[in-house]
Amino acid sequence: MSNYIIPTLKYDDASAAIEWLCQAFGFEKHLVVPGDCGRIEHAQLTFRGNMIMLGSVRDTHFDKLQKTPRAAGGIGTQSPYIIIDDVDAHYQKAVSFGAEIVMEPEDQGYGGRSYSCKDPEGHLWNFGSYNPWESS
Repeated sequence: MSNYIIPTLKYDDASAAIEWLCQAFGFEKHLVVPGDCGRIEHAQLTFRGNMIMLGSVRDTHFDKLQKTPRAAGGIGTQSPYIIIDDVDAHYQKAVSFGAEIVMEPEDQGYGGRSYSCKDPEGHLWNFGSYNPWESS
């Protein structure tokens, strides 16, 4: 059995978030389970063999434990770091789809180049070329 870490996120409009994440960041739909009234019960999006899971905000025990940035006063409590090859090209694509850039692309002292942005619902995302698995 393999071990994986898969971040999970909640969205007020998960359907719109899925489309935006695929267009702006390059995720691909792996599984999308629709629910009533346009709600998304569960979705799995992949990016280069990695995965995130997300769903619509609901009134469940789990939803009382995990909030959207909007419900948490505009502050996220976690932020994925996604390794990419071309930071500047990825940045330009994210900008073209309206990502809110909070940290411009910059070379990092520990290696690589990275930038940070927020998606339309305020989740913080970090993209960079630094790969800690390949560093000495």
